[in-house]
Amino acid sequence: MEQYNISKGSSFYAIGLSYKKADAEVRGHFSLDQQGKTNLLIQAKKEGIESLVVVSTCNRTEIYGFAQHPFQLIKLLCDNTKGTVEEFQNVAFVYKNKEAISHIFRVGSGLDSQILGDFEIIGQLKQAAIASKKENLLNAFQERLVNAVIQASRRIKTETQISSGATSVSFASVQYILNTVSDISNKNILLFGTGKIGRDTCENLVKHTQNSKITLINRTKDKAEAIAGKFDLVVKDYEDLKDEIQAADILIVATGAQNPTVDKHLIQNHKGLLILDLSIPKNVNGNVTSLQNIELIHLDFLSKITDDTLEKRKQDIPIAEQIINEVESEFNAWLDTRKFAPTIKALKNKLQDFKSAELDLQRKKMANFNEEQAEIISNNIIQKITNHFAHHLKDDAISTDNSLELIKKVFQLEETTHHV
Repeated sequence: MEQYNISKGSSFYAIGLSYKKADAEVRGHFSLDQQGKTNLLIQAKKEGIESLVVVSTCNRTEIYGFAQHPFQLIKLLCDNTKGTVEEFQNVAFVYKNKEAISHIFRVGSGLDSQILGDFEIIGQLKQAAIASKKENLLNAFQERLVNAVIQASRRIKTETQISSGATSVSFASVQYILNTVSDISNKNILLFGTGKIGRDTCENLVKHTQNSKITLINRTKDKAEAIAGKFDLVVKDYEDLKDEIQAADILIVATGAQNPTVDKHLIQNHKGLLILDLSIPKNVNGNVTSLQNIELIHLDFLSKITDDTLEKRKQDIPIAEQIINEVESEFNAWLDTRKFAPTIKALKNKLQDFKSAELDLQRKKMANFNEEQAEIISNNIIQKITNHFAHHLKDDAISTDNSLELIKKVFQLEETTHHV
């Protein structure tokens, strides 16, 4: 990237690691909780970093910011996590300037997500920018960049099908419930098993059903209580499983047992019961289907829904990329104007000097010199000249660098570096 006078002596970098090269264990070493992010921002400010945004999710930890060398940002990350520089070098990426800009667009637009079209990242990016601004670590360049990424993300979400349908089993299960069960907010939902899929399903249930009648059961009760506390849900003992199934309209099984944990002998319902088995291997015995009013949906059926959805989403990738190119081009066009803004400002100052000298001369020569009229005319001329040069520099057909050098040479300009 050329020098855009955005940050004196620094370049814009995107550094970090993601699911693409780092497994869950290594990603965990570099994970940052809310306090960790705050500590990193505080350290960055102490070390003279001008602008920086940090994002940390289960799939990625990335820093976008200005530095004289990317190691400044890498060191910040390692200082505030369990990760080491050696680990980072094995799995990480470092992008600079325009490559860094393109990367953040793809991340924020869901095209770089582990699940194509996952737009949760854009909300996390927004919050990260807000946190940086609170610490006075968000310059105009980076604030405008984040806003441009948000704009691209919003357009992709509304103009394509990349975020449609279910892409995770936990979300697919909730979507299936929403599509097949009426009056869902008043149904009794029992979630048996609180592993990762169980936790994700629980979160999606709370988020999308507005149901306050969700009960959790887990063999280890304290694990269920930890999740229930987060969402203000009811927890029952494992010994209550049979009674709770009898009271349930929907049973979601997400246990990690090697053999079925639910069979027809546990089900005494005389009303309808929808069972979703999200376990591998299957934790609901197929014999439950011999009972009346029982519907059993297996993980493999829900997985097919997600596979079909992803294939449909992939068809819209070219449209999404076109949207990104449009918004990114607009951002880069603005960035180009920052490149010549100091020269235009210096030119305007030089013309003002010419004006002052000429008006002083005319005051001495003319007895009836009209000060007000002369100011208006000369200022209008200066504005027209600077606008003309600015328009010329925006022309794609000319070499901006050559034109800038010529203007500086002709008018003998001394720029003041422009900070944003």
